[in-house]
Amino acid sequence: MIKDRIVYLNGEYVPWENATVHIMCHSFGRGSAIFEVISLHATGSGPAIFRLQAHIDRLFRSAELLDMELPLTKEDFYEAVAETVKRNGLQKGYLKIICFYPEFSVDILPPRKQLTVSIFAIDAEQDLGKHIVPFEEGTTLFLSSWRKLDPLTVPIEAKAAANYLNGMVARMEAQKKGFEYAVMLDTQGYIAEGGTESAFLVKDNKLMTAATGTVLKSISRMSVLETAKIAGIECLEGRLKPELLFEAEEIFLASTPSKVLPVHKINDRQLEQAPGPLTCKIAELLDGIAGGNDERFKDWMYPVL
Repeated sequence: MIKDRIVYLNGEYVPWENATVHIMCHSFGRGSAIFEVISLHATGSGPAIFRLQAHIDRLFRSAELLDMELPLTKEDFYEAVAETVKRNGLQKGYLKIICFYPEFSVDILPPRKQLTVSIFAIDAEQDLGKHIVPFEEGTTLFLSSWRKLDPLTVPIEAKAAANYLNGMVARMEAQKKGFEYAVMLDTQGYIAEGGTESAFLVKDNKLMTAATGTVLKSISRMSVLETAKIAGIECLEGRLKPELLFEAEEIFLASTPSKVLPVHKINDRQLEQAPGPLTCKIAELLDGIAGGNDERFKDWMYPVL
């Protein structure tokens, strides 16, 4: 049960119900929290965290972009995350690191530079009743009328809570139209990404996705591209016209919960291949890595000893 979970908070391990802040805190009122969501996997040698180092590197990058200070070193984060997993007795699930300003504040500027750190570990199925969509079932996608935040307005590379209102309204629009997920264009009219997912297209045996600069530097995106290249799949990162969404032979989304989620319908277009052969190949590779069965990517899995 989720109420039985133990949370890392400011150097201590506290019961779930004690991991709270005041409603008037700066990060609640201004969206000034930064965070990471990381997957935990059962492997033959015990639970392991998927690409923990890359996630912590990005957390530090978010803090740098927003002129924030983290009170822990990277090594401290590794230890605290692993200890949170151990104290919760999890073999699989998700970890969420939230760094925030807990102080009461009505000003737009944060009360200080240094953040408070919290780390949560949950089993989404057991604690929240959430089930991962079966790979073969896939999902539906809607081309949203909302545009991705422009990089000249806020640092979109920062994984900050306030930035996710953008993806929320796009996903809400999609669901009102009868679709599960949304994909957005950037403000120049090129394909960007989903609300919390990277979007990939396959055309003429070439894997395509939006170039960084207008999208988050997603760990899932990076993992798909790196595994695809190892598998000999030609990859293109660039400015992709929206027409490609209606010409691509395969489309899939990549995110922490599902790694690879095939799209079988976008707007009124039904895809003939869902999942298609390249989508299946990449998903199989990532499943092997997450299960600790691919020695080539052994360093991606951080063991919880």
